[in-house]
Amino acid sequence: MENLPFYKMSASGNDFILIDDRELIVERQYKDLPHFVERVCRRRHSVGADGLILIRKSEGCDFSWRFFNADGSEAEMCGNGGRCAARFAFLNGIAGESMAFETVAGVMKASIKNGNRVKLQLTSPKDVSIDYPIALENRELFVSSVNTGVPHVILLTDDIEHTPVEELGRVVRYHGAFAPKGTNVDFVKVLDRKNLQIRTYERGVEGETYACGTGAVAAGVILKKKGLSEGEVNIHTRGGEILQVYVQGEEVYLEGTANVVYKAELSAEAVQ
Repeated sequence: MENLPFYKMSASGNDFILIDDRELIVERQYKDLPHFVERVCRRRHSVGADGLILIRKSEGCDFSWRFFNADGSEAEMCGNGGRCAARFAFLNGIAGESMAFETVAGVMKASIKNGNRVKLQLTSPKDVSIDYPIALENRELFVSSVNTGVPHVILLTDDIEHTPVEELGRVVRYHGAFAPKGTNVDFVKVLDRKNLQIRTYERGVEGETYACGTGAVAAGVILKKKGLSEGEVNIHTRGGEILQVYVQGEEVYLEGTANVVYKAELSAEAVQ
């Protein structure tokens, strides 16, 4: 099998493998895409990444994509992945500085700003629910939730450094209230009306990630709904980058950097 050119990219500490698959080269070589994704996203054994993005042709937009989590599951949307896909498309002449692309969650719009900075408009949030209880084994937990392309649960905390993100995140992620597909779980500390800290247990990665774009937007939506922000917030991520989220009525935007780590070719041995 021929080697596959790819980019390794990172946005706020979320890293992705991106492949120009407009000629369906990957699908021809690897019939079992989830298995292919799981193998190449393995850290230390292969390229390693939080997810993999295939850029495909589109009839009505600049391009479409298929987004896969590291475990091979396909997701409707990923905010940080979306920013990487937009910059990848721009760098490879697939789209201009302003673009639209198709996802399972709907059409996303993006614009390239100042080289590596990308502003992404997500689909309108839906299924917003504020401060409702879910029953755990020994207590009741009050949560808020929203779908920003994928489902998110928001938990406010005063001590984000010592919050049991892995343990509690896993329990909420698989809770029956969010069956059958489960949910992403975001732990949020409000610093002031324009700043918050966030840590995310990410579905599909099945652990904490350095950042989650749709989670950052979900936090911004919930904070505005609860009257804790004006709709423009700086999201301080675990990866160190401060993302900007804008909530303007039904329109929501995510802005931050999307960096090329390296360009290379994927050999068949990386999938073994």
